Amino acid sequence: MKRDERGGRGDRRTGIVLTTATATVLLALTGCDTAKDKAGQIVSSATAAVASAAQEKMNQVKDGVNATGDVRAGATRTDGDRTVAEITATNPKDQNADYTIMVNFRDTDGNFLDSVVLNINDVGPGKSKTGTARSNRTLSGETKAEIAQALRH
Repeated sequence: MKRDERGGRGDRRTGIVLTTATATVLLALTGCDTAKDKAGQIVSSATAAVASAAQEKMNQVKDGVNATGDVRAGATRTDGDRTVAEITATNPKDQNADYTIMVNFRDTDGNFLDSVVLNINDVGPGKSKTGTARSNRTLSGETKAEIAQALRH
């Protein structure tokens, strides 16, 4: 009985590799929906974590007054691999103000995609000032920026 260079186990190894490959293909074919569901869960968890981090930043603002009516979001556009929107804060008060703004990015169906916190500082009385909200990650498709929360302080 002759052994090959690998000690006579070549056929067994080939069988193991083929079995593993076949199992992988079958798993891929039968597990597509499961994989999509799992990927969706991971994205949802990551998106929720981003929203939570943004809210935590907003919670750190002390003595802030609701100023959502003072702030407007412009149209979104792509800048490199990120989505951006110009945010304008208009100060109706008689002294300088700083604004901390949470901007949510949503798709055309209204699904939440991303959330960022933007500071626009030293807005003069009766004046407007702009800042750029920049997504944390690449967003695909058409998006819209919305003001989720704005604090004047």
